Amino acid sequence: MIEMIDIGMADAIAYRIEGKITEEEMKTVLAVFKEKIEKNEKLIVYQEVVSIGGADFDALIDKFKFFLEVGLSHFSRIAVVTHKKWIHKLVDLEGKLFKGIEMRGFPKEEKDQALKFLKNG
Repeated sequence: MIEMIDIGMADAIAYRIEGKITEEEMKTVLAVFKEKIEKNEKLIVYQEVVSIGGADFDALIDKFKFFLEVGLSHFSRIAVVTHKKWIHKLVDLEGKLFKGIEMRGFPKEEKDQALKFLKNG
């Protein structure tokens, strides 16, 4: 499940992932991304991962189509907050691979630091 959440930052896209991601949920998030891109806004993303239970195949296809269509240049900063250490390592690796995007993983206890990172870079 993907649930859009409010983190008190009007320019950020914020959502929580818990369990399995459906195609409909993926389309909802990607529509928000596209809307900001069409307004020439840089994407600032807050992602809170409670648990990952997989994703519908069509949801993954939609995500890959989106990235093939728009690329990564629209992303500015991404903060991923989770208690799963392997996700922190993955996010940090992605941050090194995609140098144009500031990406960091944060433990749940450091949510305030994640928000500060998104605001200030």
